[in-house]
Amino acid sequence: MKLLSVAIPCYNSEDYMRHCIETLLPGGEDVEIIIVDDGSVKDNTAAIADEYAQKYPTIVKAVHQENGGHGEAVNTGLKHATGLYFKVVDSDDWVDAESYQKVITKLNDLVREGNPVDMMLCNYVYEKQGAKHKRVIHYRSALPQDQIFSWNDVKHFHKGQYILMHSVIFRTQMLKNCGLELPKHTFYVDNIFVYYPLPYVKTMYYMDVDLYRYFIGRSDQSVNEKVMIGRVDQQIKVNKIMVDQYDMKAIQNPKLRKYMISYLEIMMTVSSIMLIRSGTPESLQKKKDLWQYLKKKDAGLFYKLYFGIFGRAMNLPGKGGRKVSVFAYKLANKVMGFN
Repeated sequence: MKLLSVAIPCYNSEDYMRHCIETLLPGGEDVEIIIVDDGSVKDNTAAIADEYAQKYPTIVKAVHQENGGHGEAVNTGLKHATGLYFKVVDSDDWVDAESYQKVITKLNDLVREGNPVDMMLCNYVYEKQGAKHKRVIHYRSALPQDQIFSWNDVKHFHKGQYILMHSVIFRTQMLKNCGLELPKHTFYVDNIFVYYPLPYVKTMYYMDVDLYRYFIGRSDQSVNEKVMIGRVDQQIKVNKIMVDQYDMKAIQNPKLRKYMISYLEIMMTVSSIMLIRSGTPESLQKKKDLWQYLKKKDAGLFYKLYFGIFGRAMNLPGKGGRKVSVFAYKLANKVMGFN
């Protein structure tokens, strides 16, 4: 059995997928790289995937499928994963060489000691085009370092310290056991990928290393603001799926429940601001409908979020209120640099 399976969802990715793959190959025989060609038709993605599979037959798998979107590519990667652990690395991102070796060594140590944790966490870096300062998202203040811990040991997560797909490595069997399956033809499903398994995570380990390099700043990326506004219906879809997935009152661990509510809060905020930025009467009605959707599902959670700092900022009345909301969003984006 491999130690780590890494799925690389690829869709017309010939311009950058080689760099991603090359940074993962130094993992050697401990690692299984699953390149999922998600119905690429415009370029040589499929041929590049086959090239690496032929050159590194014991390390690289090339899987070709009809286009199903990022979530379906992740689903396929998980189905083909034979490693004890599973990670997703998008084809335009990469991993840091030194951090990568440290993580593999630690995962091997944990397995050898009989302590395979459910979730490994590491830092990630915003590799934003044109930015001199590369923002690092770390969890030093929120998580114990270099030890096995549970949700009981977690401290306070600051705003912007959210656990994203970039920061997690999950135990493969745990993901399969919890029934994780991402929706097809839907963007922003990486939020579901990290949110849905959390109640199944019992043991964790945090390494303060900058493993994942998250490349942002391209105009065609799904996190580009104009693209997000154009795809806001998919953001709403993911938001509603996450609202429906759990009854927060049933999440027994208070620290886990607090974190999951905070994650839903940021999802509601992102959806709201994109609808405000869109500015059409239809979009503003969709924002109102989304908050009513939450109220119908869980009135207590609705009031907690609606009258929280972000909820109040996103629901200020009138055109003037919306201008204040946009200003607050732009200020947060300038500080955080998240798209």
